[in-house]
This record gives sequence, C-alpha cells and structure tokens, in this order.
Amino acid sequence: MPSTTLHDSLTTEKHRLPDGRTLAYTLCGDPDGAPVLVHHGTPGSRLFAALLDGAARDVGARLVVPDRPGYGRSSPPPTDWDWSDWRADCTALLAADSLDDVSTLGFSGGGPFALACARSDRVTRVGLVGAVVPPFEGGLATLARVPFALRALFGLSTLLASAVGPSVVVGQYTDRDVDDAVAEAVAADFDEALDQGARAPARENRLFAVGRIEAPRDVPLRAWHGSRDENAPLDPVERLVRDVDGALRTLDADHLGTLLDCRREALRWLVGDEG
Repeated sequence: MPSTTLHDSLTTEKHRLPDGRTLAYTLCGDPDGAPVLVHHGTPGSRLFAALLDGAARDVGARLVVPDRPGYGRSSPPPTDWDWSDWRADCTALLAADSLDDVSTLGFSGGGPFALACARSDRVTRVGLVGAVVPPFEGGLATLARVPFALRALFGLSTLLASAVGPSVVVGQYTDRDVDDAVAEAVAADFDEALDQGARAPARENRLFAVGRIEAPRDVPLRAWHGSRDENAPLDPVERLVRDVDGALRTLDADHLGTLLDCRREALRWLVGDEG
C-alpha cells in the first residue's frame, strides 16, 4: 500500500550561502502560485510544510519553507546569529530562486523571524499564526536560561515519542484529536528539527527571552491567534498588531488548533485574495 503520510512528497533542496553555510528548504503547494516564505516553529523544520501543502494548493500559493540554521539539514549559525541575520539568509535564498516579491508567514517561534524578514524590500505582506512576540518570559524561554535544561527536555520528548508515538508530540501543541496524517506530520517535523540536537531551539528560546522585535509599519500585517493558546500569549500579539494598524483574528482554539483552523484563510490573504 502507498504511504499516506503528508511529508512523503516533500523534497529537500539546498542553497549555499555567501559565508559557505548550507540552507536546506522545501518547495510545495501550487508550483505556479504566488510565493510565500514560511517560517517554522521552535523547534521545527522544513517538514512543517506538510501541514500547509494542501491548503496552499487550494489557494494558489507556492511555499518556500527553509530549515533555520541548526535545524534539520541546515548548517549551524555563526556565534551571535539572530533574526536580523536570518533576514540576510532568506534574502540570499530568494535571490537565488529569482523571487523578488513574496509574502511571508510565521508560525509560533517562527513569528519573530517572519517579522525580521518583513523588513526586506522583497516582502509585500506578513502573516502571523500563534506567534511568539519577544521579549517573552515563561515556559521554554525561561527554561532556556538554565544550561542544558532545554536540551535535556527535548531529548526526553524525542525518546518518549519514539516509544509511545506521535501523540506525545501532538499533545505539546493541542488538546484536540487530530487525524493520523496530521499527527505524523507534526511528529516528523519535531523529529527532523532535532536531528542536530537541541542547540537551535535552546538558542532561539534564549533570544525570545532577551530580544525585542517590532513589525515594520509599511508592510500589511495580519495575525491569527487562539484565545486558548497556552504556548504563545495573546496580549503581546494584540499590542504588536495595534501598533502597526494591522488586523487580528482571535479564534476559539489552542496553539496547533489555530493553525489547522486558519491555514487556508491565512494563505489566501497572503497571496492577495481578499475574499
């Protein structure tokens, strides 16, 4: 029987950055559609694309989904790398693919990186789903201040997922029952994210705790956030959106539930369909 896992059809491309590092990424959705640069969560990987592929095909979006440095198959970053450096990495990737005008989407911990990329002159719109807005205290950001603590936690989660199955990973993001394909896609994204260990999510969570990010005022912004999201607080998103006269839709959902409920709507807006 053919496999029904959502990520099986994804292929990995690699781009060599000017400093010699490798940036791995996947392309999916509508190959002739409007390009959307997608930023996965923390932890996450290019396999996050599997959760958006079907919706992207439906609305005519061509997704470009890279592994951030240290995740999946992308090279680790230089010392002191942050989201402003990520903008340069993504600009190099977009230039290599001759993509001059793109929208960008950030989910969860990918939110700050999407906001950073929105300052590129190539980006026309920015969407946030369940986004973390630094400075962010609590949860993993606080734990990341303790040496090796976060790496130990993710290591334990990986072992449990291997022993028990995808439900262990899915339970970190939602209380809802999801179908097997979605559960396997979430678990595959998590597993691929930690292929090089947990240094990348530990680094990003420390950055979330001490860093600060603002949205550009000259790029249209929309956000979707769950009122029951326990992974990323709503208040900072409300302030961010209000400061730039953006638009916020609040859903009666948790972290992953928000993504599953709004992904088609968010991608439709990002490709310029105002319907």
